[in-house]
This record gives sequence, structure tokens and C-alpha cells, in this order.
Amino acid sequence: MSRNVLIMGAAGRDFHDFNTVFRDDETYNVVAFTHTETQNVGELDDAPERRYPAELAGDLYTDGVPIRPEAELEQLVDEYGVDTVVFSYSDVSHEEVMHAASRALAEGAGFHILGPDDIWLDASVPVVAVDAVRTGCGKSGVSRAIADALDGRGVEPVVVREPMPYGDLVEGRVQRFGSLDDIDACNVTIEEREEYEQHVEAGHVVYAGVDYADVLESSEDEADVIVCDGGNNELPFFAPDVHIVLADPHRAGDEVSYHPGETNLRTADYVVINKENTATADGIREVERNVRATNPDARVVHADSVVTADGGEIEGRRVLVVEDGPTVTHGDASYGAGLLSAREHGASEVIDPRPHAVGSLARILESYDHLEDVLPAMGYSDEQVDELEETVRNAEPDAVVSGTPHDLSRVIDVDVPVVRVRYDVETKGVTFDEILGENAAVLGLD
Repeated sequence: MSRNVLIMGAAGRDFHDFNTVFRDDETYNVVAFTHTETQNVGELDDAPERRYPAELAGDLYTDGVPIRPEAELEQLVDEYGVDTVVFSYSDVSHEEVMHAASRALAEGAGFHILGPDDIWLDASVPVVAVDAVRTGCGKSGVSRAIADALDGRGVEPVVVREPMPYGDLVEGRVQRFGSLDDIDACNVTIEEREEYEQHVEAGHVVYAGVDYADVLESSEDEADVIVCDGGNNELPFFAPDVHIVLADPHRAGDEVSYHPGETNLRTADYVVINKENTATADGIREVERNVRATNPDARVVHADSVVTADGGEIEGRRVLVVEDGPTVTHGDASYGAGLLSAREHGASEVIDPRPHAVGSLARILESYDHLEDVLPAMGYSDEQVDELEETVRNAEPDAVVSGTPHDLSRVIDVDVPVVRVRYDVETKGVTFDEILGENAAVLGLD
């Protein structure tokens, strides 16, 4: 008799868990996914009847699998006779995970988290995985630097980004981006642009999608080495040969109190303590102390996040700061590179976006009440992009300071300059190329 399984997710890791563990196993019957509104805001708001499609779900699920709100968890356990609730999303506190477990247990169901041995796929080429203990630590900057260093060695890197399946899931089964035109053609969200554009601008091919066995097969055909650019603080989907994990001293303590970031910390070969140039000495010491106590075998690498922008467009001006959305929403950061640049370059005023926000952006700022000086770069739909433009116009800034990792001016149409902030991770004592050299044998660089 098959066991009824419900998968708690956020449109990403949950689909990977299903594809790798449950899809073709008749001993399980996955009755539904749940989605949460607290992560990746906006991707399912307009799709109450959304399903994981039959084309991806396999022969055992000819009608696909329904996706229901997480708020209905208790009702779903009763409705479907759920035996096991599987927790499959990231960047949540340990306390939140156990609250979810308690909800399942109180309804009589078991509670389960799949481990790396369950979900890791084995690549035929070497894999460098770059992950983090929280969203917004600077993973993509490190992934870009690793890809650049491989390229400098005459080795062809391909970047694989973990999923952000906001569009048609069947069409997005495997996605390849080799140019900005490729990104434009897919009509992707702002969040996807934040993750893809910087790699493509650096000359690196990016793969993403929904079915990562197929993504792996396609990327292996192009890559000498795969660089996995992790999502949130998620575990890598591919078994890594070298595992680099970032920590953020601005959120000291989170490295041992968030799931699955602590798992990443415990499995890291290298832990990069980033943003030290803007963090307190106490924060840096706390992170390093926790790293050495938790994973004494990992090599600690100290690093700065170096921010550059056109200061002439900022100095003396009233500016509206737009930051990377996930970092300042469910990542709990109150600011990012945009606000740092605005202050560094002498903006006369940083405009509070809250009185000027409209629609979903107003609701988001109300929900995330730690945000006062920055506007999240939300753009999961054309309507939300329009709301972003209207919010900018309402604020009447002299300039927009954009701390997102993509070119916001390609997406929004406003009548003031959009100053793009760029940031790079600069290590101390060891370069990323030297880290690759230390692992030349396992990465096939000899």
C-alpha cells in the first residue's frame, strides 16, 4: 500500500524532491504540494488552480499534482489522509521548521526532510557548488568569480542556477541563457534577471529549469566544470566536488539557526565570511567562532563586498533605493548595496518608499515592517512591474539607486536616472583562482 505524501514547498526545491525521490516510486502517492506566501512573493498569487503539470509529473500522475496554499495544511492532511509531510523549502529558522513539524504531527501525520544523499544528482563533470547560510550573502558574486577564474585557466565553465519556476513549468523544464536576448525572450521575472544577467554579461552560459536531471544532462554537454549558483540558502542539487559556503556577519548567528543553511555550513569545504568591510568586528568574530565550532575542517576565507556606482548621479540628490527583493524580504536584511552606495556617495536624502508604494508593493512593505529606506525590486508579473514604476514616479526622486544584480533600467521605464550598483567579492589572503588550484586534481585542472 502506498503512503500518501504532502510536500511543503516554495516552487523550487519541492519540485526537485518530487522529481528525484517520489515521481516514479509506486510506494508513495504525492497528493499535493503546498506553497507559501512568505517566500518569493508573488509567484502563485494569481493561480489558485495551479498544478504541477502531468508532463513533468510522470506516468503515475496523469492529472498532475495540485498546488495548494500552506495555510490549508491541516485541512489537506485530513482531506487526503496524509501519512507524511515532507518539508522542502529554504531560508527558514529552525524554530519555523519545528512549527511546521508540530502542525503536521498534531494532525497525526509524520514529518520528514530529505537529505543530500536522497536529492543530489551525480554529474559526469566536476562540480563547484556555491551556497550560503542565508539569502543575500553574495553567492552569485562568488559564483561569477569562480567562473571567471576557470575561464582564465582555459576551462569552460557553465553556471547552473537553482530553480525559479514562475512561468510555464513545461516550457521551463530546461532553460539555457547565453545572451541578454535569450533572457528577454523568456519574459522572465525581475528575480530571475537578478540571478542570470550578471553571469551572462560576464560571458558565461547559465542553465536553470524545473527538472534538474534534464538540466544536468544539457549542461554537461557544454561544461568542463559546472558552477552551481545556489538559491537562497538551499542545498546544492548536484553532488559537489568542492563546496563553498558564504556567511554574512551583518546577520551573525544566523549561520547556526537557519535551515538548511546550517547544513551547508557543516558540509562546506570553504566558508567565505563576506561583507567584512561594512560589518562590525563583533559580528565577524561571532561568525568565525560559530564556523570553527561547527565545521572545524572548513577553511575560513575572509572577504569584502566591494561596491561601485556612478557617484556623480547620487551626490546631493534625493534618491529612491531599490534593493534585491529576496534579500530584503524573506532574507530579513534591512538594506543592501544600494543603500550603502547612496550613503557613501552623499545622497541628500534617501526617500522612504512606504508613503509612495502602490498595490502589492504597499502590501509587501507593510508585511516586512523592517524595511524603511529601501524598496524591494519586485517584478513577478507585468502588473507588479507597473506598480514598481508607479511607486518610483510617486516618490519623485532625482535618481533611482538600484542595488539589484541586474540592469533595472532594462525593465522599468522612468524619467529619472537609474544608477546601477555593482558589487564584487574580494578575498583576503587567498584568491579564488588559488582555491581552484588547491583542488586542481578533483576538478581536472592538472
